[in-house]
Amino acid sequence: MAAATGFCVFDTAIGACGLAWNADGKVAGSLLPEANEYKTRNRMRRHYPEAAEHEPPPGLQEVVRRVRNLLDGQADPLLDVALDMSNVPPFNQRVYEVTRAIPPGRTLTYGEVAAQIGEPGAARAVGQALGHNPFAPIVPCHRVLAAGQAGGGFSAEGGVATKLRMLQIERARFGNEPGLFD
Repeated sequence: MAAATGFCVFDTAIGACGLAWNADGKVAGSLLPEANEYKTRNRMRRHYPEAAEHEPPPGLQEVVRRVRNLLDGQADPLLDVALDMSNVPPFNQRVYEVTRAIPPGRTLTYGEVAAQIGEPGAARAVGQALGHNPFAPIVPCHRVLAAGQAGGGFSAEGGVATKLRMLQIERARFGNEPGLFD
């Protein structure tokens, strides 16, 4: 995990999410909801023990607002949100870059992400990298599915059910096909 100086927990349509930031104002990590706000807060404290909980600086208040809106169904790719990837392995950084480029409401498979980073056959490694994603939902790992458009895994609370709920909120589609939930 990247070093963080502060964090906050905030309500969204799917539960209490967390956001941590560093001294430079970059996002050091973000967290999808745990079972309740108390558990989300405790997980943030475990991941960022040096960080103090308080209101985010103005630029990061805007990130909180945008994440809330995204989880409420407003399409926002969040591509301009600065992330501190100083402790993220290079392979994972490449996976996260491709994953961030998937627009809201669209999906790729683990194999397609592997091909886009120039490592066909690395679908399993892509899944492992996404399982360690410290920036969900800013790096939208929920938009990556298993072959045949199956849900695959999901490390957030609620597992694949949470992933599918997030895709439903985005009215996800496969290519030019009707939405997953049409």
